[in-house]
Amino acid sequence: MKNYLIHDEWKIIEEGFHPQYNKISESIFSLGNGRKGGRGNFEEKYSGQTLQGNYIAGVYYPDKTRVGWWKNGYPEYFAKVLNAANWIGINVKVDGEELDLAHMIIESFQRVLNMKEGTLSRSFVASFKSGKQLKVTSLRFLSIVTPEVGAIRYTVQPLNFSGKIKVTPFVDFDVINEDSNYDEKFWVGEYLENLGNEGYLTAHTKKTKFLVCSGMKYNVLLDGKEHAVHIENESREKYIESSFTLDLKQKQEITLFKYGVNTSSEYFNKSRLAYESKEILNEAFETGFEALLGEHKETWARKWETSDIKIKGDVAAQQGIRFNIFQLNQTYTGDDERLNIGPKGFTGEKYGGSTYWDTEAYCFPFYLATAPQKVAKNLLVYRYKHLEKAIENAQKLGFTGGAALYPMVTINGEECHNEWEITFEEIHRNGAIAYAIHDYIRHTGDKDYLAEYGFEVLLAMSRFWSQRVNWSAQKKQFVLLGVTGPNEYENNVNNNFHTSNMAVWTLKYTLEAIDFLKKNHTERYAALCKKASFDEANETSRWKEIVENMYLPWDEERQIYLQQDGFLDKDLTPASEINPAERPISQHWSWDRILRSPYIKQADTLQSLFWFEERYETEFIARHFDFYEPLTVHESSLSSCVHTVLAAKIGRPEKAYEMYLRTSRLDLDDYNNDTEDGLHITSMGGTWMAVVMGFGGMRVSGGKLTFNPILPDGWTGYSFMIRFRGALLKVNVNKDNVEVINESPIKVEVLLNGKEI
Repeated sequence: MKNYLIHDEWKIIEEGFHPQYNKISESIFSLGNGRKGGRGNFEEKYSGQTLQGNYIAGVYYPDKTRVGWWKNGYPEYFAKVLNAANWIGINVKVDGEELDLAHMIIESFQRVLNMKEGTLSRSFVASFKSGKQLKVTSLRFLSIVTPEVGAIRYTVQPLNFSGKIKVTPFVDFDVINEDSNYDEKFWVGEYLENLGNEGYLTAHTKKTKFLVCSGMKYNVLLDGKEHAVHIENESREKYIESSFTLDLKQKQEITLFKYGVNTSSEYFNKSRLAYESKEILNEAFETGFEALLGEHKETWARKWETSDIKIKGDVAAQQGIRFNIFQLNQTYTGDDERLNIGPKGFTGEKYGGSTYWDTEAYCFPFYLATAPQKVAKNLLVYRYKHLEKAIENAQKLGFTGGAALYPMVTINGEECHNEWEITFEEIHRNGAIAYAIHDYIRHTGDKDYLAEYGFEVLLAMSRFWSQRVNWSAQKKQFVLLGVTGPNEYENNVNNNFHTSNMAVWTLKYTLEAIDFLKKNHTERYAALCKKASFDEANETSRWKEIVENMYLPWDEERQIYLQQDGFLDKDLTPASEINPAERPISQHWSWDRILRSPYIKQADTLQSLFWFEERYETEFIARHFDFYEPLTVHESSLSSCVHTVLAAKIGRPEKAYEMYLRTSRLDLDDYNNDTEDGLHITSMGGTWMAVVMGFGGMRVSGGKLTFNPILPDGWTGYSFMIRFRGALLKVNVNKDNVEVINESPIKVEVLLNGKEI
């Protein structure tokens, strides 16, 4: 665990430069606006450890799959989020010496992510080998108002000398993806224009033919006043730069305002892309840095009004939750149903930047309760629009009749994950999508969504489950063989409880949807049946048989559901007895040893108990928690949040707080030694759940919001906001009382500790 960042309620602060942690910092100090984003790279050259990254939403490359042993059904490619043009670049030379913090004496250094305002700033004083000291300050942001635009204010000041300062703003499209399977560059240059203080590069992606235009325009101030400079332009394939040199006296300041534009053919006509880029960039340039920054801050303020969580008495916890909320709001804005939430968002390349089941299981509740209703709905529509691809994915595996298996990993609806134990077996992802439909309707009351989109998805997934199970003559029940549950430290198991439970629940929920549609949308239901060739009587009779006769592994002695068949054959030594030097086990043990161990990567059986807790008594949940949590190594970023909610539910506040701190500061403190690859964006939705559903006890039951809050030791109070069926509620919890305030004119009934208000 790292501990080099200063605790602050609204800021992430690195005081003093830590080159050994720089890639971690680049992830943590990332910026985004829903359409594009980038890591917290330096503007100037840095030859030390770095992962340069700028990313454009929806733009990807189908990198040919690289596996040692090809299996039928494997996807032909893995969808890679692409490292796009480096538009932030500003190189600096002082009397011929290059500014590069990897080779200088750093006298002072500070890097600050202002989460309240959505800005990244940096200031440092560094000495060259010649002894000349240079002070640099910078501030940049990606406009959340005009998502194609970013802006940088970059100031240079010689402290103990007078000399020639050469400044070179540039845009570089000649970039690589570190995760390229074949060391291939994915961009092909098409067009460049570089004249004076303005320049543009246009490139397309190989195979997918996305077109992106990146441009820059800048102006210069000397000691705060506009200053004309002599510009020298240089261009080469996929690269443009624009240099100027000034003779600066000691303590004089030169400030560069650099405006960047990034547009893609996802939003603009290819034939007009360069023209539209110029229009957008010139408008931003005329608006000016301060005005752009002002409207950007105002928009962030409005986002915080409905999504902020305030914690009193614990700065580390406060910083942690705000960091998670900030990154969620940066990653997805919900204005485009074609977009989704990659595990790393705009902060790194790992996992391809594609969509996993993480969205529905961990991110969806955050957007459902903090953003306008259309935001969460668009996440569901994204899956609906990919339904035909999900049916094709199932067909490739031998399923028929309109059965759908949604991909484990995708960016366009096609499966692109190529580890067999996950690609073919981690099929509980279907259940997560069904649960999200249920969660949306339960929270919003929008049952008509079933007629609009939801039923078609549920029907196709129910058809999959009805074919995926088989009858066991020995057990005289239906079984689900050869699966991998959420615990990926167990592969190819039989009768994983969570997977089987989700199969049964999806079938039952689809039957309920049919009853609703027949009563309330008769004509629409008939049309949907015809469209899908749905034989209700025959198909639902099998579903009902499965629901009534599904095998769920059970231990009579312990009175608990078993994670899968044979789980009790393992050596059930608690994770606390693992040698700390061998943690995390994923980085120290062989895969064979992990598979034979009892150790659980993340909530598995407990995932089902979390989703369906209303079925069970608290003592029943506690029995499962006490059996499974001691065996859990929490080596998935998605683990701690579910355990926080359940620990709070069963009256274990100390354990809930321990798990909360781990999930909220997972990246800030680099718990799993992997933050340098990018942030764990999808687990951040789980962090929100840990506070609101864990400590706040928020649920929806019987069409009403319910709260059963607890106050962790060390906290003097906390508050959060919830959108619910048009109303906006603020919940304040402190040592003396709990207060629920309706900040909207819409009446809503709430249950607080079991009492209606």
